[in-house]
Amino acid sequence: MNASLTLLQSVLPTSVGLHVTVADAHPSAQILGTDRMGSGILVDPDGIILTVNYVALGAETIDVTLLDETRLSGQVIAQDFHSGLAAIKIPGGGYPAARPGDAAALTRGQEIFIVAAAGGSQRRVNNGGISSLAPFDAFWEFQIERGIVTTAMNPGLGGGGLFTSCGALAGVVSLDLNEVGRFTLAIPSEHWFAHRDELLREGRRTSRPPRAWVGLYCYVLREHVVVAGVLPGTPGERGGLRAGDVIVSVDDQDIGTRGDLYSRLWQHRPGEVIRFHVFRDESVRVVKVESTDAETFFA
Repeated sequence: MNASLTLLQSVLPTSVGLHVTVADAHPSAQILGTDRMGSGILVDPDGIILTVNYVALGAETIDVTLLDETRLSGQVIAQDFHSGLAAIKIPGGGYPAARPGDAAALTRGQEIFIVAAAGGSQRRVNNGGISSLAPFDAFWEFQIERGIVTTAMNPGLGGGGLFTSCGALAGVVSLDLNEVGRFTLAIPSEHWFAHRDELLREGRRTSRPPRAWVGLYCYVLREHVVVAGVLPGTPGERGGLRAGDVIVSVDDQDIGTRGDLYSRLWQHRPGEVIRFHVFRDESVRVVKVESTDAETFFA
């Protein structure tokens, strides 16, 4: 028990609460709202905070609350749309910082715990184990090669830290899955630590080739990918994709999973035309979409 308390005492000060406001006109406002609450983790004594990009996207103001109730203004300094992480900077220095974990050493069944903000200076903790380290795709155009899926339920707001039993930061909590044995998805923190210098210098991953984006949401039903919705103002909407469309093929390549779809989309560069065959109103039709990239759309 004493060891557990000591571990928590070392980790809790690295956790922060976030309150973000976003302009009504920003493209993310219609799907994520203009008033957002989230968690973050201090990863550098100079005041760099790691969180999920959907919390910080389009931020006009960021109010950061430390464990001791100190409140500071933050600003977004880096965003990685591929991994879904964002970095925020607060003034000053000498902050406690989470210790990086060894991502390659993570294993299924390994014990982990989550530390998340629950509003202001409140913090909550939950524990469990790693149930999967497989590729993960989400209903928006997002996929990571190695997602950390855990049996621990997220006890607070998105963006909290996922720690090993030794207190090393393994990931950043992204999604609540609420499935049997699969309660939370975390993005491996290696996406930040392995590319830290580039992200701080450029504000994004410039070394990674840009990839096409159309702005759709989708789900899988009986081995078919179905469009759940299309974000207004996106290439998908302009090209004519609609909710309920069943995506039969992209570039004449059959589509049976979201992984298939994203793989085909990302073989294109932004600005290229992507040719969809969709089943709609009892017939198959061609929908041509001139793609863009997410960074440009949400800039």
